[in-house]
Amino acid sequence: MKTAPKASNYGGQAVIEGVMIRGRRTVALACRKPDGGIYVYREPLHSLLLTSPVARAPFVRGLVVLYESLSYGMRMLMRSADVQVDEKERAGGPSNTLVMGLALVFALLVFVGIPYLATQLLRAAVPSTLALNLAEGALRLALFLGYLGAISFMPYIRRVFSYHGAEHMTIHAFEHGDALTPEKVEPYPTAHPRCGTAFLLFVVVVSIVLFAFVPRVNVIVDLIARLALVIPVGAISYEILKLGAAYERVPAMKLLIAPGLLLQRITTRRPDRGMIEVAIASLEEALSGDARYAAEGTAPWP
Repeated sequence: MKTAPKASNYGGQAVIEGVMIRGRRTVALACRKPDGGIYVYREPLHSLLLTSPVARAPFVRGLVVLYESLSYGMRMLMRSADVQVDEKERAGGPSNTLVMGLALVFALLVFVGIPYLATQLLRAAVPSTLALNLAEGALRLALFLGYLGAISFMPYIRRVFSYHGAEHMTIHAFEHGDALTPEKVEPYPTAHPRCGTAFLLFVVVVSIVLFAFVPRVNVIVDLIARLALVIPVGAISYEILKLGAAYERVPAMKLLIAPGLLLQRITTRRPDRGMIEVAIASLEEALSGDARYAAEGTAPWP
């Protein structure tokens, strides 16, 4: 195993019985089919990061990446679900936009609305707005950690977390220049500094800092203010994640990324060899697509 990883723009997410990889100009998907084979799919990546200098600007790029990751991630998640069912079962399912919208509303309700409303009930007993806002942030963090811990006991989610670990291990092997074989991938850790779990943790922590100084006026104004601050919170969190991943060997940066790596003990599991094979197939498909599109010169490189 080599010790100096090279910079990489490759990353992804676990889906149902599979892994999605986002390359430089390709989005790839590999899933284990019910018959034991591996389903492989890829499509060109249509990203503003490829064409717009504004989209690549600091504190803007994070919002673009977040939106595109949610969009592509949801589509690949739905496609991976389709791989597991027959044509009759998949007909008439909800649209990706509807599912993503409902998921977003649920997340805002649980992680923004509930912490605020719960601490607002204490306003008569706790006159300090700062104390209420800090308590709100602590409750939000507890809900986030509790949610991840709770779903980690579900067998289906544990398999998703195992594919998540396989994705990280495969990216590690690629970044270290190792061959993409199960034997070379297996020694690597399941945690990765650029993981989306670490990003979500940064979002929660940054929101505690920013929300702490927001005055409480009334329920409607306060919730609107918090929803508006979600945008800068996401932008700042992405820059912190990117900085920590770029300088992960610097002692100060190790302290910065350590909580995210620790949290991945919940959101990743050691995969079996079959899962690693699927993750490798997804990365190889992304690399193949990137090589093809680069040779064709069909879009500018970022």
